[in-house]
Amino acid sequence: MEYLPIEKTFGKKGTVKVRGWIHRIRKMKDKVFIVLRDSSDVIQCVVKDPNMVKAADELLVESSLEIEGKIYKEGRAPTGYEIEINNLNIIHNSEDFPIGKDQSPEFLLDQRHLWLRSRKMTAIMKIRSTIFGAIHEYFRNKGFYEHQSPTFLSAVGESGSSVFEVNYFGKKTYLAQTWQLHAEAMMFALEKIYTIAPSFRAEKSSTSRHLTEYWHAEMETAWCEFKDLQDHCEELIKHIVNKVLKENKKELEILKRDLKTLEATSKKKFPRMTYSEVLDLLKEKANMKIPWGKDLRTVEEDKLSALFDTPVIVTDYPKKVKAFYMKESPETMGKPEKEKTVQGFDLIGPEGYGELVGASQREENIEVIKANLTKEGEDLKNYQFYLDTRRYGSVPHGGFGMGVERVISWICGLDNIKDAIAFPRTMTRMSP
Repeated sequence: MEYLPIEKTFGKKGTVKVRGWIHRIRKMKDKVFIVLRDSSDVIQCVVKDPNMVKAADELLVESSLEIEGKIYKEGRAPTGYEIEINNLNIIHNSEDFPIGKDQSPEFLLDQRHLWLRSRKMTAIMKIRSTIFGAIHEYFRNKGFYEHQSPTFLSAVGESGSSVFEVNYFGKKTYLAQTWQLHAEAMMFALEKIYTIAPSFRAEKSSTSRHLTEYWHAEMETAWCEFKDLQDHCEELIKHIVNKVLKENKKELEILKRDLKTLEATSKKKFPRMTYSEVLDLLKEKANMKIPWGKDLRTVEEDKLSALFDTPVIVTDYPKKVKAFYMKESPETMGKPEKEKTVQGFDLIGPEGYGELVGASQREENIEVIKANLTKEGEDLKNYQFYLDTRRYGSVPHGGFGMGVERVISWICGLDNIKDAIAFPRTMTRMSP
């Protein structure tokens, strides 16, 4: 008889064999109740044989076992079934497990290598796996090629203040904040490309939304218009949410996730509005007076997200707060520099989860890019390969980047982004 995943035993009759770890154990005078877990689920098991009771009395939480016994329905058991054990094989009797009830978040982070075994973290990691799979599925179904860019870069793709410097054989180099500069070079060959890869941001921030190392889902596509990028973004988010709602009902229940915004996201069109329209809306609905030209902060994003039950696409940000490669909006051509906007957008998540996606139509004119870089104090020599992409057959193109952990945080309803990744890296945490 083969060993079955615990979830595959539900509804079976007769004898079954399972193996896993003790999730909970309750010892009585003449019997021992064990809640056994594996990667699929948990099941209650009971030891009644006097000889086995003696051995089971020595067991502790997280001991690993092989069990054979008769399965039957038991309404009082956690998952509605119970196994009466007739053969108990102790693989390893655990030491006293350090994680009990009511532990602080910091302690659980210190013990993350063990806390991953919890029902909560297991549920999150399963949903994370579904989300990664959904991203791959979406882009491949749309005819995109998967491509990887280097992690060590000689030039920065975003603000230099949030970049990690690395001593690369005596030369200064940087950890990638984005794949974009090299992705644009590959885009001219493959036209439609995507990646999911680590990115690194040296932001001195200890908020519940920031990691120094996170997973970045990025895409770049040739011959696109600004609206095409918005459509791809909305379709990708909907595809991810639909996939999780279909495949992870049990995990969402374990997390006690309210599905209201996920279901709304699945069904409704996302509101799309310009930065200027957002300022007017926040002034009217939230009594917030934000000077035009100021980037939206967390507080403004949260107020905006509270007005909708789906993500919101905010377009046409002021040029001065966005990156050098973003294409200027046609509507502001000829206006003073301080009034110019760009064809860029942020996707703001509902329920106060902030920016999930950042996107833009890319500037294809080499002279404009040179001027933008010079204005930002960058050395054009560091961008020669990038400028070459505009010298030889430049075309309209664009792309976006999605912080996967932020999407996981929102979908799982997490209080802190650190729970969206197995081993988080932050300003203050480098271990375990």
